Amino acid sequence: MFLSIIIPCYNEEENLKRGVLDEVYSYLQSRDYRWEIIISDDGSTDNSLDICQNFADKYQEVRVLANKHGGKPWAVWKGIEAAEGEWVLFTDMDQSTPIDQLDKLLPWTKNYDAIIGSRGGVRKNYPLFRKLGAVAFLTLRKLFLLPEIDDTQCGFKLFKQDLINQVFPKLDVLNKEAKGWTVTSYDVELLHMINRRTKKIKEVNVDWEDRDESITKGENYFARYFKESRQMAEQIFRIKLNDLKGKYEK
Repeated sequence: MFLSIIIPCYNEEENLKRGVLDEVYSYLQSRDYRWEIIISDDGSTDNSLDICQNFADKYQEVRVLANKHGGKPWAVWKGIEAAEGEWVLFTDMDQSTPIDQLDKLLPWTKNYDAIIGSRGGVRKNYPLFRKLGAVAFLTLRKLFLLPEIDDTQCGFKLFKQDLINQVFPKLDVLNKEAKGWTVTSYDVELLHMINRRTKKIKEVNVDWEDRDESITKGENYFARYFKESRQMAEQIFRIKLNDLKGKYEK
């Protein structure tokens, strides 16, 4: 198995109904390597799990993991544990970064063990206040961690399986309790640990457009955004504190 595609899922019913899984499957069908799709459900409370399972029943290359609710990092980790591919791709269910952008990442696998998508400055269908918030987060994060990386939060990342299996279970956020929809900066902690270990992370510009249509993650759009922003800022400080304590030296 060359590639495992891990798609975390939490209350994605609206995105699923517009055919995102068909997009992913259609692209992969034309590839000349062996692949699998692992949909890792994070205890969805809408009809997401049933829709995913019905999709998986049609294709032998697709598996669904029905996990307890533990947050996105937990769902991703369960997917990593189940993955059989030499390489592991994280991609979001809403497909804001389309699956065909994988063509831009794969050429770098000869020289890197971690290749991450970057949304750059052009983010289609992105409100002005979110663009301003992204600049603020970038400035804060670069001040404390990973100044050489422009975009840690793009949900489109490719890793060598042995590397991600060694690093991911050490994430501090895996030990935190999750309630409802929670956004974390686990990407920052993950990339920081990989950077300490290998120093070879390749950042590649990818197409991105906000296509998220989910309405069942709880709270309204604005309340959720400000809650996410606060949580992510808090986690940046926590990761930096852990770094100062020497946690990532071990």
